[in-house]
Amino acid sequence: MTSFKGKDQGASQGNFGVEYVIHYKVPLKERAAAEAGFVQLIQALARAGLATEVRQGQGHALLVFVKVASPTALDQHVYRSRLQDWLQGVRTSGPGDNLSRSLSQEPVSEAERLRIVYQLISLPQADGGAGVSESSLRFEFVDGVFPLHDEAFNKAWIQRWGKKYLLDQGDLDEIRNKFGEQVAFYFAFLRSYFRFLVFPSALGFFAWLFLGQFSYLYALGCGLWSVVFLEYWKQKEVDLAVQWGVRGVSAIQHQRPQFRWDFEAVDQVTGEVKKVYPFTKRLQTQLLQIPFALACILALGGLVIICNSLEIFINEVYNGPFKQYLAFLPTVLLVVFTPTFSAVLMRAATALTDQENYETTDAYHAALVQKQFVLNFMTSYMALLFTAFVYIPFGHLLMPLLNFWGSTAQVVSFSEKPLATQTFKINPERISSQMFYFTVTAQIVNFATEMVVPYFLHKASSKAKEFQGKGMAKAQDEPEEADFLKRVRNECELDVYDVTDDYREMIMQFGYLALFSVAWPLAACCFLINNWVELRSDALKIAISCKRPIPWRSDSIGPWLTAMGMLSWLGSITSAAIVYLCSGSRNGTRGTTSQVTAWGCLFSILLAEHFYLLVQKAVRHVMSKMESQGVQQERKERYLMKKRLLQDKLGPDAATPMAAPKGVSPDDITREMLEEEARRASIRGQGSPEEMFWQRQRGMDDTIVIGRKLIEQCAAEAKDSPGPVPSPRA
Repeated sequence: MTSFKGKDQGASQGNFGVEYVIHYKVPLKERAAAEAGFVQLIQALARAGLATEVRQGQGHALLVFVKVASPTALDQHVYRSRLQDWLQGVRTSGPGDNLSRSLSQEPVSEAERLRIVYQLISLPQADGGAGVSESSLRFEFVDGVFPLHDEAFNKAWIQRWGKKYLLDQGDLDEIRNKFGEQVAFYFAFLRSYFRFLVFPSALGFFAWLFLGQFSYLYALGCGLWSVVFLEYWKQKEVDLAVQWGVRGVSAIQHQRPQFRWDFEAVDQVTGEVKKVYPFTKRLQTQLLQIPFALACILALGGLVIICNSLEIFINEVYNGPFKQYLAFLPTVLLVVFTPTFSAVLMRAATALTDQENYETTDAYHAALVQKQFVLNFMTSYMALLFTAFVYIPFGHLLMPLLNFWGSTAQVVSFSEKPLATQTFKINPERISSQMFYFTVTAQIVNFATEMVVPYFLHKASSKAKEFQGKGMAKAQDEPEEADFLKRVRNECELDVYDVTDDYREMIMQFGYLALFSVAWPLAACCFLINNWVELRSDALKIAISCKRPIPWRSDSIGPWLTAMGMLSWLGSITSAAIVYLCSGSRNGTRGTTSQVTAWGCLFSILLAEHFYLLVQKAVRHVMSKMESQGVQQERKERYLMKKRLLQDKLGPDAATPMAAPKGVSPDDITREMLEEEARRASIRGQGSPEEMFWQRQRGMDDTIVIGRKLIEQCAAEAKDSPGPVPSPRA
């Protein structure tokens, strides 16, 4: 019995039926340990119901090919997974009792199959898995576990997307069935974000033509757009989760293999023994986030202040020789030191998250994303924040730094002649130039580093390994397997695709638009063009530049939604402040301290923030009244489930309304009825008071007739009675 037919069957045949590949490194100095570990690996996979084949890999490595030994066993695992989803509330109805019929009515997608097979590989042995992963201490020589690409699908996918201007729901469903809901949610978010960018692009182009920079009308429009998009996406998430059958799937938690528990305790609800790590110990570690945040501010903030003050000195004060070349010095310093500091702080963030010892994968990922967001916020926005809130309103405070750079330049020049300088003058247009760099130049550089550079690095690495392997014995592949094994060895060298990186890029871009686009209204136009390319380049990256991702499930974009909400709110504050500080004039007089008052700036910020909160509340209220298709579908499914359950318990007529008691009209009164009434009257004295009470009227019609007579009687009495006696005081 098998459930995998149709288009997924071609992918299985093209990969020789292989589900996953385990890349197993064999260090020459630890050959005995590697051999023992390999035996344990194969035995663990076999106990989990997985079949294996081994071939020689690139260099000193093995390729272990894995698939489920029995299609029937895989069907049973799929059935159990769906049953577990129903018990957890993810599915509104459980799978039927007939396994074969249940799977034929709801065929298994390729993503679902690969996800379940990966769980068999990675779950602990106590839960029925093999316990194999890259981070497993028991299998320390396992270098990677990944599914194989479907080359035929990837080729057709890229060609099809290259000919389409807009993506439709069918494209998202295709990604979901192939790569899982986690990747599909990213492309759904990017698709919605791309479509919503049309409004700020049109507004920004209009503002650039007629309103100019630092327009409060553009700031209001951009703030309104960010609120509407954020609330729309919250509703869209629910629709997609219901449509894809993953609503509430985040409640199903997977324990991390690296989780270290202190003691075991009995769950008072389930009675099961669970592993516990005290919350107080985790809280003590989480308090270290405060010095971590301070370290980020000092390191990255200090670097930004130093480089920006140097850039201001060179471009706006220094007027000597080689000025056009020295202008690149601050950029070089930022390019060299920012990645270095970021890498060190990122490793510290990962180590801190490891020490916090989260039990589940989702909790660990959310905590790590929060720290990464802080780092990316600093590296992405610190320079613009410095210009907006230090350079423009308080430029005179930079004079000590500018004098320091002047003294340093005097010493370095080894000349007694004073440096050629010019009068320092605050230029509000500086923030516009920076926005141009971040929205145009930086996007081009990012595309090159994301797509072009990795491609050439992979080619160079492959050539280098071929050159190094010339003296080594080549693998003796079977002719019919040679092309397949060559492709697998190449995929082993590809980078692991992490959807978090793509989310981070888009959320940071949203932040530029919400926080600083008022300084350069054409930013949204550049982002619109960039994201059209990004949709296709990300698909190309998955298909060519990275290993095939493990098809994890998800019901939202996770912690990035919270980050986007924070950026949207913060954008209302920064946009109002930038408009107030820079909109007075273009010659720098608005930014002088005589023109800037703290109370005026504070009033602008408070007014903008309250406007934002008011609009947010109004948009939420309106959208709550507009029931989405996903919510309707969910309500319908739950109603049908309750109706079906009621019929199963009480019979097919349980859900139908009870018929009203049949009454008797005066025209239907017969002699038999009168005789029956006389008989009842003769025995009334023999019944109980309750029986006598309910025998006085023979049905609905009698009740209506008597009630109408009583109403007429009340009306007649009210008409015949005298009016109210007037009050003596009247």
